[in-house]
Amino acid sequence: MSLDNAPGAAVASLDPASVEAAINGRHSVRAFLPKPVPRELLTQLLQLASRAPSGTNTQPWKVYVLQGDSRDQLVAKVCAAHDEMRADPQLAAQYREPYDYYPEQWVSPYIDRRRENGWGLYGLLGIGKGDREAMHLQQQRNFRLFDAPVGLMFTVDRVMGRGSLLDYGGFLQNLMVAARAHGLDTCPQAAWNAFHSIVLPHVGAGEGEMLVCGMALGYADPAAAVNRFETPREPVESFTRWLD
Repeated sequence: MSLDNAPGAAVASLDPASVEAAINGRHSVRAFLPKPVPRELLTQLLQLASRAPSGTNTQPWKVYVLQGDSRDQLVAKVCAAHDEMRADPQLAAQYREPYDYYPEQWVSPYIDRRRENGWGLYGLLGIGKGDREAMHLQQQRNFRLFDAPVGLMFTVDRVMGRGSLLDYGGFLQNLMVAARAHGLDTCPQAAWNAFHSIVLPHVGAGEGEMLVCGMALGYADPAAAVNRFETPREPVESFTRWLD
């Protein structure tokens, strides 16, 4: 048996600069060009995403890719519901998220980071704290997929445990990093979750499926000021304990 084939033998290493560039280059893009994304490339990205680990290899992800008319129709439906909810806030009771993505009660330091993120974005866009109309329109940009030509909706069977959401995180990260490596950008979107009662029938999901999140995918608009917004990250020392 040759050394190259021996158990534990070194394998060819990846270019760490390329891997790190894709990871560091990933950020949430909020303005896209109308340039279409080839189906073959989308298939390749999803294949790469599927290499994510999952408990006992359950591979719990289900993906719906929306382009063209199907994309535009869903955008129209959810934007209409979003406008109706603004006109009549009591309608919000009809649009509840299928799982608690965010905490019921915010505490520091998480609420501080959330506020920093929100006001940093609004400040860049010139949206003041009392400008409810501008805030509504900016929030609705989520449901317009920030003009991205591709919308993805991710579901999981409700029979699966919470660990499947952990597995899903790896799948989504693989997809976003792979997209960046191919010159594409993304924006993961929990905003769609409140409208799962509209999304799931539109994509033809089964009765037992739960919406995990949505995602906009396409080619970033380099001229859009909003795409200069990048959220800060805490230093390693702030979230790590070394135990020797």
